[in-house]
Amino acid sequence: MTQKPEPSTGPLAGKTALVTGSSRGIGRAIAERLARAGARIAVHYHTRAEDARATATALAGSGHRLFPADLGQAEERRRLVRSVLSDMGGPHILVNNAGLYRLTPLLESPETVWLKDFEDLLNVNLIAPAHLAFLCARAMVEGGIHGRIINIGSRGAFRGEPEAPGYGAAKSGLHALTQSLALALGPHHIAVTAIAPGWVGTDMAKAHLEGPRGPSLLAQSPLGRVARPEEVAALTLYLAGEEAEYATGAVIDLNGASYLR
Repeated sequence: MTQKPEPSTGPLAGKTALVTGSSRGIGRAIAERLARAGARIAVHYHTRAEDARATATALAGSGHRLFPADLGQAEERRRLVRSVLSDMGGPHILVNNAGLYRLTPLLESPETVWLKDFEDLLNVNLIAPAHLAFLCARAMVEGGIHGRIINIGSRGAFRGEPEAPGYGAAKSGLHALTQSLALALGPHHIAVTAIAPGWVGTDMAKAHLEGPRGPSLLAQSPLGRVARPEEVAALTLYLAGEEAEYATGAVIDLNGASYLR
């Protein structure tokens, strides 16, 4: 695999970061930002192998690796963390970015479909990050690592998601999990935080932002725009750093004042 020639120097030099769902979008932007800061990136993907390879090739520095896994399956989550530990060490940083979004309005969906989607959304958006946090935190404690766990949540956890209640419920649970783990892992100097974006200008959001609802979506923020993936990545870099330990337990809104709690 061809790597860019930049040396692995910077505030995260010598650290391994597992970034789930880093083949594109927000995850790729986070991987790129952490790599520029010196981290070696465990690039996780599910089915988008070509995109994942492109991400890894574009990263600054060297030592990055690809790790496929279906995060909806407990044994694949275990295998993922075992593989990262074996091949790269650490992990010093876990970014729970991978997620699933489905529209399943309660009054318009058949019961079996609604219940299955609700369970899938909880599994991928809450159970999987919780399990990965469990596995990585155990490894951090055993290795004496003062680590960082960063969960990508959503403003939907606060304002409600009437057409995607499973998504809103899962992200709300993820924020609560963040605070619980911050209390549990604080004595081990493992900081746990969450970021709550609204709409972000990724390829996945392009159809919505350029469609009929586009102007109303942009108008949700007084800035008249949505977030850039690089803005989420910049905040992730701060939370991954040494100076962010005292931010543990924080759920940080990054949605352009499109939702004020």
